[in-house]
Amino acid sequence: MRDDIGLVNGMRFETRDQTGEMARRGLATCFRLLLLVCLAALGFSSLTISSFAQENPLDNVQTPTAPPKPKTPDELKPVIEGAANVAAEATSRHDARIRVEVNLVQVPLTVTDPMNRLVTGLEKENFNLFDNNVGQSIKYFSSQDAPLTIGVVFDLSGSMSTKFVRARKALTEFLRTSNPQDEFFVVGFNDRPSVIVDYTSDPDDVEARMVMLKPENRTALIDAVYLGIDHLRKARYERKALLIISDGGDNRSRYTEGELRRVVRESDVQIYAIGIFDSYAPTTEEQLGPDLLKDICEMTGGRMFNVGGDVSDLQDVATRISSELRNEYVIGYSPSQVKHDGNWRKLKVRLLPPPGLPNLTVHFRQGYYAPSE
Repeated sequence: MRDDIGLVNGMRFETRDQTGEMARRGLATCFRLLLLVCLAALGFSSLTISSFAQENPLDNVQTPTAPPKPKTPDELKPVIEGAANVAAEATSRHDARIRVEVNLVQVPLTVTDPMNRLVTGLEKENFNLFDNNVGQSIKYFSSQDAPLTIGVVFDLSGSMSTKFVRARKALTEFLRTSNPQDEFFVVGFNDRPSVIVDYTSDPDDVEARMVMLKPENRTALIDAVYLGIDHLRKARYERKALLIISDGGDNRSRYTEGELRRVVRESDVQIYAIGIFDSYAPTTEEQLGPDLLKDICEMTGGRMFNVGGDVSDLQDVATRISSELRNEYVIGYSPSQVKHDGNWRKLKVRLLPPPGLPNLTVHFRQGYYAPSE
């Protein structure tokens, strides 16, 4: 009975062993088939992803087979958020603004006395305005402190090392005496410019960033002003101003004075400057620095204040500029001769002061570009 059982058990054992072997072979076959299916599926997925990548040019980054062509001098200029098209875009903005406002041209201006003090309280009747020497009827007049957008171009070159603390305090004073609704940003520059504080209405944002900076290297003033004008395209308010704080001429910029003058003329930005110029300028660039700043400021109806080496006047000058921006007169008119020729139209403002006042000086933008068809 034990042998039969053993035999039976052996047969059962043998049967189980054969059955297990067959099962293992079947599983292996299934596994191989499953593996082939998976590989096929993966291959299909890879082809699908590859095809999608080829259809999307942003994802299909290929290594060039030939070395890149050398860049031209214009391509080597600093990329300033599309600044290469500032001139064309500025002209088109003037076109759009004049058309939208039914040919209403707005001219901000300030008035000073012989001691360079600001004169307020004048009325519309105290101004005569001429467009290309043709008298115009003033339809809009305001002397209110309307908010504006202010860009600050701040010199961080090595020559500012001994003046940096005072210049920084002057900037803070300027911002704190502005209209609380004003928005501003700061472009810092030495070898090249960059926006170091973007649009804000809080002077503390500027102060917190400025204390972390250290003046060094050379001076790319023209590039910095170019960037400041370009960044003002994003301004919230129609009134826009630029304040330049610098101690010398340009010795590093890629853009030229001619290119800067063209952009300034075509923009609708009012420019002020605080020049901290030394009595002795060793280079031609530094010798021409004051004239450059003076010219671009006067083109826009702004002014340059020269504090020389006495940086103790910085805060007073900054406060004065802030006061001028808050006490501007704005006159508006519709040109009597509308020519959509895109040409430069010269502006002239004649002052008719009340009796008893000394000779006054009016500061205004020199002109604007007419819309083009």
